[in-house]
Amino acid sequence: MPAIVVEKLSKHFGKKCALDGVGLSIEEGEMVALIGASGSGKSTLMRHIAGLERGDGDASVVRIFDEIQQKGGRLGSNVRSLRGKTGVIFQQFNLVHRLPVVINVLTGILGRIPGWRGTCGLFTTEEKRQAIKALSRVGIADLAWQRASTLSGGQQQRAAIARTLLQRSKILLADEPIASLDPASARRVMDVLADINQSEKITILVSLHQVEYARVYCPRTIALRDGQVVYDGPSKALSNEFLTELYGSASEELVLPGDIPVQDDHRPAGAPAREKSEARLGDLAPA
Repeated sequence: MPAIVVEKLSKHFGKKCALDGVGLSIEEGEMVALIGASGSGKSTLMRHIAGLERGDGDASVVRIFDEIQQKGGRLGSNVRSLRGKTGVIFQQFNLVHRLPVVINVLTGILGRIPGWRGTCGLFTTEEKRQAIKALSRVGIADLAWQRASTLSGGQQQRAAIARTLLQRSKILLADEPIASLDPASARRVMDVLADINQSEKITILVSLHQVEYARVYCPRTIALRDGQVVYDGPSKALSNEFLTELYGSASEELVLPGDIPVQDDHRPAGAPAREKSEARLGDLAPA
């Protein structure tokens, strides 16, 4: 069963056409990259799949696990449940900085507990245990009781991923999750996403400007230009020439292998080399 199906999805903001008849299907358990220049429609598409926007026209359809999420510009009757199955992480981490990391992660269960408990911040011991487990899953359990403001950007993004795990999402939409991170932090975040996808079969759609990360981590890439799908196929088939043509006048936004700086990973003397996904991106690029 496909996890996500989009058919003839269009969206206008005034005279601006953000999406123009977009159609795609993503199978359950896939990890797919979404690329394109700023203004190509990536974030708008993500918001429609998440059930946060409604498409234009009678023909537009979005289905999540074969259930109607929206059709003809109207949300389906089961949209609340479908939103619960779809976790979203953004370039902005959306954490409450003054609260401990674990409490930020626990907000992922607010849709499953009584409103008064969420408002008062009353979480059970078992719920806190699950939050710590989710933080352990992304490698930052030792930071659980620190204020979120003390975390680095990469650590905050991993906390945001842990929050979606506590939500028990079956689909994870990641909208430019590494755009503001340094290369080492970006690799760690992408490692976490890839591991979650492979071990828990969570369907992941991740939008990226850094195209080399798409080629390394995502078997399949969908490319948008001017609100239309112009490529849907193997990430390894993306050539630098095609990408430069895809981005056109916005090609200065395109981050190719030679443009990604690789920092010293500060391993102690004698420490083992990183695993493949932590290696230099240039070494991992498809031939």
